[in-house]
Amino acid sequence: MRRAIFPATFDPIHLGHCDIAIRATQIFDEVIVGVYDRPLKQLLFSAQERLELAREALKDIPAIRVETYSGLTVDFARRVGAQAIVRGLRVFSDFELEFRMALANHRLAPDIEVVCLITSEQHMHLSSSTVREIASLGGDVSSMVPPNVNRALVAHFRKLGDDAAGSVDMVSLRD
Repeated sequence: MRRAIFPATFDPIHLGHCDIAIRATQIFDEVIVGVYDRPLKQLLFSAQERLELAREALKDIPAIRVETYSGLTVDFARRVGAQAIVRGLRVFSDFELEFRMALANHRLAPDIEVVCLITSEQHMHLSSSTVREIASLGGDVSSMVPPNVNRALVAHFRKLGDDAAGSVDMVSLRD
């Protein structure tokens, strides 16, 4: 069985992530979406919430399962018996970061390949940080995320009220 992991923080999972995961099932028999549970950045949703959001978003795809993991991505790949790590590339700047990560992972685990899929054109503008920022400012992200994620974002920022925009690192949309 050809198995791959698709690791990321998924805070939150968006349609670009879903597209990469689904397209990876055309190459691999099973794709394990790995929700990294302890990234070194401020998170909107807990690991359990991100896991549940991803599971719900991808529940209709039998070749995909979703798990959380800690530690090195290559250790997670070995633990689940994956032969490859799938990554998505949106823009040129993604390439440099992904290239360096692939080289480091290859140094740690030469037996695990890295496969990069080019993001579909309709999702090139998407990133979790963009989704978080738009949602925190009361914008409509329903065309960017699965319905369950949209509901979770609306509920999260409604609960924060006037403090919603201050809870997200802003890039430029407020300017």
